[in-house]
Amino acid sequence: MKNKTLTHVSAVLFLLVSCATFSGEEYKQGPDSERHEGVPKGTVTKKSWTSKIFTGTVRDYWVYVPAQYEKDKPACVMIFQDGGGYLQEKGDWRVPIVFDNLINKKEMPVTIAIGINPGVLPAAGQGQLARFNRSYEYDSPTEQYSQFLLDEILPEVAKEYNLSTKPDDRAICGASSGGICAFCAAWFRPDAFHRVLSTIGSFTNLKKANELPDWIRKNEPKPIRVFLQDGANDLDIYAGSWFMANQDMASALRYAGYDYKFVEGTGGHDGKQSGAIFPDALRWLWRDYPQPITVPNPKPVEPKVWWSAAHLPLMRILIAGEDWQQLGDGYKFTEGSATDAAGNVYFTDIPNNRIHKIDLEGKITVFKENSGAANGLKFGPDGKLYACQDGKKQIVAYDIATGDETVIATDIKSNDLIVSAKGDIYVTDPANKQVWYINGQSKEKKVVDKGLDFPNGVMLTPDQGQLMVVDTRGKFVWAYRIEADGSLTNKQPYFDCFIQPDKVDCGGDGMTVDSNGYLYMTSHAGIQVFDQAGRVVGIINKPQHDWLANICFGGAELNFIYAMCKDKVYRRKVNAKGVLHFKGPVNPPAPRL
Repeated sequence: MKNKTLTHVSAVLFLLVSCATFSGEEYKQGPDSERHEGVPKGTVTKKSWTSKIFTGTVRDYWVYVPAQYEKDKPACVMIFQDGGGYLQEKGDWRVPIVFDNLINKKEMPVTIAIGINPGVLPAAGQGQLARFNRSYEYDSPTEQYSQFLLDEILPEVAKEYNLSTKPDDRAICGASSGGICAFCAAWFRPDAFHRVLSTIGSFTNLKKANELPDWIRKNEPKPIRVFLQDGANDLDIYAGSWFMANQDMASALRYAGYDYKFVEGTGGHDGKQSGAIFPDALRWLWRDYPQPITVPNPKPVEPKVWWSAAHLPLMRILIAGEDWQQLGDGYKFTEGSATDAAGNVYFTDIPNNRIHKIDLEGKITVFKENSGAANGLKFGPDGKLYACQDGKKQIVAYDIATGDETVIATDIKSNDLIVSAKGDIYVTDPANKQVWYINGQSKEKKVVDKGLDFPNGVMLTPDQGQLMVVDTRGKFVWAYRIEADGSLTNKQPYFDCFIQPDKVDCGGDGMTVDSNGYLYMTSHAGIQVFDQAGRVVGIINKPQHDWLANICFGGAELNFIYAMCKDKVYRRKVNAKGVLHFKGPVNPPAPRL
């Protein structure tokens, strides 16, 4: 039953990437795709795997090992989706033959190839259809497949062979939907894969892969090298035009400054052209090895040409060569960040019941023990540190010199807060789906908004005329006008967050603003940067793969972004300046509409 199912799937996969939709120019393999006397021949071994990540699925996979492999030297690795088609010697790509020839000529490094078929969930009984996982695994632009490779397949192969773990030593390849899969593996895990080869890639709306060019244009560039191929007579169906989609990908890669190559042809949805150019594609992909593949450095947008091509708005904020710097680790869960008048940053470690201080040199000390499970922090105009002491259901203010606390409000569930120059406080209460207002003079409290599913991060615009609240379980940052009595009016889902296809919400948490009026929000995808018109203009990479809870500007010039990322704390120098609301309103330039 199992073997018959896998054999059937292998045959279907071969047809998916071998039958042309239209005839184009004739493509033929060259001498690098043929056997030659005297060239050392590698071995191919067939194996099978039952996955836990793709629960219950079974699949065949093949391992090619070149003759030059030495067990005491880590080998490079190249992974092929629809591996049964790639690892045979009579197909379009003929991986064993091409690898043998190029490795022998030293035109690519000693590389172990792993060809993997998509999974199949066998039927429970006779007469029932198995679940075929190819589209689910390949067409979904998510990180699940890269997790499958890193947690299951690569460790399993590494039990027998010495595989390099360096991302520069890893490449990944696929055709059609496998092309999406290959790109996304590197996109989501650039710490694991730096080289991508995609042919007739299905970057269309089968399962939202058509959004990938938009991601490329808005995200901080990643250290990835990408080779694309497609033909003018490729598919044009309900999901879109394959040829146009690949052109869109190439255009986005060019715009964002990536090291990429797009080879166009006249063929259809088949492996004829890609098989013919496969040796050259490998040479291009591995050229200059072992020199590392670095982060692209596109030119920043100049103020007068912010809409122009070949520029990333995000690069006006980020500084080339300035990456995240780890300041501390070993915490249980870092959260709520706040900056004092000198630029020192304070943050909470909720499970450990502590508040820490980061000085201007990056040294971290404990400011307060037994913090009442404090979460959100912000400084007020009186120089005190205000905290959401949710463990005691109260808002408190700490004297920085002594650590003494004063209770500001009681009987209030809280998560995050912001304090205005007048001393007014807005507090999010996700447990009760509401936002509180505490008058800075009388300390009277009242609920000023209800209805958001999980109101979390809260922030004032630089001019302090509007309040912004992110709904973690939704897709918006909501904007409100602040009235003279502190009440909120004109509620609007103003900032439209970027949502990853495998998520049902933005995962928005902490927020901050800069002097230009840009809003920065932590999320599943990274730090989303919004312009004043509510549009995502860029996404800054997270410092590590884990949950990024909070951010703030700090440092003597307020030109470092500090990030609270699960068990660690980071900072990064940027070309932007933060705003300290307790010092008074800041009027940013008018937005570009």
